[in-house]
Amino acid sequence: MLGASRSRVLEVLRAAAEPVAVQDVAERSGLHRNTARFHLDGLVDAGLAAREAEDRSMPGRPRIVYRALVSQVPAGQRNYRLLAEMLTSVVADTLPEPDRAAVTAGEAWGRYLADRPAPSQRIDAAEAVRRLSTVLADAGFAPGAAEGAADPVIPLRHCPFREIAEQHREVVCSLHLGLMRGVLAEIRAPLAADRLEPFVQPSLCLAYLARAPRLPVDPAGTTLSPVTSGRASRRRSGRAGQVEGGQDGHPDGGAGRPGPP
Repeated sequence: MLGASRSRVLEVLRAAAEPVAVQDVAERSGLHRNTARFHLDGLVDAGLAAREAEDRSMPGRPRIVYRALVSQVPAGQRNYRLLAEMLTSVVADTLPEPDRAAVTAGEAWGRYLADRPAPSQRIDAAEAVRRLSTVLADAGFAPGAAEGAADPVIPLRHCPFREIAEQHREVVCSLHLGLMRGVLAEIRAPLAADRLEPFVQPSLCLAYLARAPRLPVDPAGTTLSPVTSGRASRRRSGRAGQVEGGQDGHPDGGAGRPGPP
């Protein structure tokens, strides 16, 4: 079963008279460009769309375009849940700190899926929650309205990987925590994902956000990490210093184990 965002992307392809590029799909579906590409690639993997080079006579490199296909693949032919379970078990069983590795991977994907603001744009807490909720909704978490102003809590009413999370919570929930941290870091939010409390109810997880110090931004609009900014400050002052906290300003080093259900 396709999620709401992926179904919307598929509808765009089916409604198009000719193959369309990622940017066109993003504009017609109302999704961020990277999110649209993510769902397009998922449709290709599922046999519902085809990816091809644009056929044109104009000079220059042809664009990559997508078109809808009539799927002839029987249901269950591709078992992505089984693949996810196998890969998750590899992470859980072979890595010395699977939760830390999952957070790091989640942060990278969160940054990729976030819509980075312009270098001069300042994101307040309300806008940060809105942008984070958009990414979470596109990924299938069905986020509800945030509760609390100073330290918002976002209810997540659907886990798209629930069956796997129930078996490997330290990996899957840490991946989700990292995803949220990556999004908030990429948009230079005044908030950080503090912790994720999974399965407080059978279909409810709680994402706890907390105020985060605003970090410096380089001329390209990239948020500098505490380590990077600390080094730069020490170079300017000529004095040795010490950066408090861990990765992305979190005292736990950025790994953060999700709380108990």
